[in-house]
Amino acid sequence: MSTPVLADSVRLTADGVEILDRRVFPEQRVWVHCASVEDVARAIEDMVTQSSGPYFAALWGMVLAARSAASLGPAEARARLEAAGERLVATRRTNNHLRKAVHLVLSHVDGQTGDELVAAATRGAEAGNERYRSRSAALGRHAVDLLPDKGTVLTHCWADLYLVELVRAAQNAGKDLAFVCTETRPYLQGARLTAETLAEMGVDTTVITDGMGAAVLSGGTVDALVTAADRVTMDGHVVNKIGTLGLAVAATAFGVPFHAMVQAPDRLAPTAADVPIEYRDGTEVLDRPGIRGHYPAFDITPPRFVTTVVTDRGPFSPLRLADYYREDS
Repeated sequence: MSTPVLADSVRLTADGVEILDRRVFPEQRVWVHCASVEDVARAIEDMVTQSSGPYFAALWGMVLAARSAASLGPAEARARLEAAGERLVATRRTNNHLRKAVHLVLSHVDGQTGDELVAAATRGAEAGNERYRSRSAALGRHAVDLLPDKGTVLTHCWADLYLVELVRAAQNAGKDLAFVCTETRPYLQGARLTAETLAEMGVDTTVITDGMGAAVLSGGTVDALVTAADRVTMDGHVVNKIGTLGLAVAATAFGVPFHAMVQAPDRLAPTAADVPIEYRDGTEVLDRPGIRGHYPAFDITPPRFVTTVVTDRGPFSPLRLADYYREDS
């Protein structure tokens, strides 16, 4: 089974990091070259990449930081890497993948300098890359167990490797799933990224406008609402792309289960109040004299509208997420 284009959209090169520009995909396949950590940070802020893309960009961006600090002494090099990590984490704070990527690379760096520093940072980034992909595969296998052998799934925004692995798991299990994708304004990730990737993987795919979700859920043709989650708090709140809340409420009203996919609930976010919600420039929604645009990039779905939080360790009730970490104790 071939790998979809968007499953490998951030790459480390000899002279920088190459990021596939999701703002113009699929009509164009343009790679943005980032020669420095600052270039990577701006690419993330400018939505060149999103969903899991910033995670991979942060991993490889930290390698660029190590390259730039290779001539420094141990203390100065460490400070340079920590500053780079802070810059990357600050680009988009709602999703905690960036923090995890930076921490993982820094955990491999311990007093090295020169080529050894670069090698250590690279090992950390490679470990982070493998860890994310293997956990996403596990997540997909657990999620598909909750879906019928033949049915229709409504999804929202671009769930990235979570969605790719869900489809792979369904195909491996012989399940025949069709997907309905919201367009997901203003960047149209659902219409451009999700729909394109599903079609690339040979999946029956339909695109609807964002305002159609509740009506589609009311018709009795959708078996499950399945989305990714940028973060899930320990008390079961699902933080995801704006519009998820409305779909979850409608799904509950019409008896459709909502399964939210996340690799792990965030122990550093006990409640929804602990998650910073990103507000993007309103001009990304509307730019017209005398009229303001309003753009919260994420919303928060309370646990009463969530059927299951699916993790790399299996499905959990949104009210029993502490059980996820019991095997660590």
